[in-house]
Amino acid sequence: MKIIGITACPTGIAHTYMSAEKLEVTARDLGYEAKFETQGARTENVLTAEEIKSADAIILAVDKDIDTSRFAGRKIKRVSTSRAIKEPEKVIEEALANVGTIEISADKKNDSQERKSGIYNHFMNGVNYMLPFVIAGGIIIALSFAFGITASDPKSDDYNALAGALSTIGGGTAFAMMVPALGAGIASSIAGKAGFAPGIVAGLLAANGGSGFLGGMIGGLLAGYLTDILANKINVKQQLAAIYQLIVVPLVSILIIGLAMVFLIDKPIAWVLDALTGWLNGLGNTSGLMFGLLIGIMMAADMGGPINKSISTFSIGLMSAGVNAPIAACMAAGMTPPLGLALATILFKNKFTKEERTSGQSCWILGASYITEGAIPFAVADPIRVIPSLMLGSATAAGISMAAGVTSMAPHGGIWVMLIPNVMNNLPMYLLAIIAGTLVTAIAVGLLKKPITVEDKKMINEVEA
Repeated sequence: MKIIGITACPTGIAHTYMSAEKLEVTARDLGYEAKFETQGARTENVLTAEEIKSADAIILAVDKDIDTSRFAGRKIKRVSTSRAIKEPEKVIEEALANVGTIEISADKKNDSQERKSGIYNHFMNGVNYMLPFVIAGGIIIALSFAFGITASDPKSDDYNALAGALSTIGGGTAFAMMVPALGAGIASSIAGKAGFAPGIVAGLLAANGGSGFLGGMIGGLLAGYLTDILANKINVKQQLAAIYQLIVVPLVSILIIGLAMVFLIDKPIAWVLDALTGWLNGLGNTSGLMFGLLIGIMMAADMGGPINKSISTFSIGLMSAGVNAPIAACMAAGMTPPLGLALATILFKNKFTKEERTSGQSCWILGASYITEGAIPFAVADPIRVIPSLMLGSATAAGISMAAGVTSMAPHGGIWVMLIPNVMNNLPMYLLAIIAGTLVTAIAVGLLKKPITVEDKKMINEVEA
């Protein structure tokens, strides 16, 4: 039996490769041949036409829109990367038994409709479009602060041309494209290529009109569904199809969504965002602590899944409104799960297998780089004990960060951006928050996990043999 498939997550980092590895290893343990194409930062292990044709089961473990035209006429099993990591054997069994599978139509329009699977996936596609601008732009902005807080301002006495250029590239251009990219990604997920132009216009209007990332999300959805109707649902005569798609669809969709953004969406959403910004800026130590605890719990709840992505995207959006404390708390809360587990494998060696202790070594780098997904293998192996421990540690780190009023000028980068001067406004307290969260995570895991018994070791050895 031959099992093939594709794995892909919005960021193209951890979930993409972990789900592929889980499915491949499990399939081979069950006695099947397996090959999974990973569409991460770059596409690797590419499936051939012959492999697709001869496969007994096709599994797509994806959290974003991908091209499925290669599988026309074949049945596929589509699941999230999280489920592939947690239940690889069950996913494989269902794919082989045709449970929950769908057949990909040779009709491109129908195929594009097959790929649509809910608002969450549309949002994640938007996040996927947005992240490169956020990460690159945010870190370039942070680099400009190394020359001084006001060094990028031409009116400042300590103006530096390089700092000004970095600020223009990172903040004035790349970071400014965050909301337009979000809108374009959401609309493209819904309507295909036709949704790109109205989606980016909706996002740009949201960014300029004050409704920010919330307006970009709503505008992207409206642009996507409207364009989908115009481009994919309305039938026109063959001789008019080209001019209809080239002129009528973008003209009507951009005009309608533009008017809707200007007169219906921007002002009320901007008011809500301004009220939220004022409330967040006015948080005292107690309120900041409570909000930080909530951020930490959400960040560690599913380690890169929907809950984690929702709070981190929300916090990134707040950066465009000048609220930089939540993103600092998110980064601290996202770093502590891998760091805490790495420390736990050292302090409590008798509670981890040799394989887990080896994985723990890589968690130092993953945690320091703000890649929360490094904790997933441990959580999958013992969710009842590990996940609450991670939530407790992340809540501790984020709570201290918010209570201390720590802000970050960079949205990503982990411990490495802390080396850039002026990025963190209260670096000692931030380091204390991360250390405290790491210690709490490690101790909680150590107290809750059961030691590896002799019987467990024998069973593990048998499985490995």
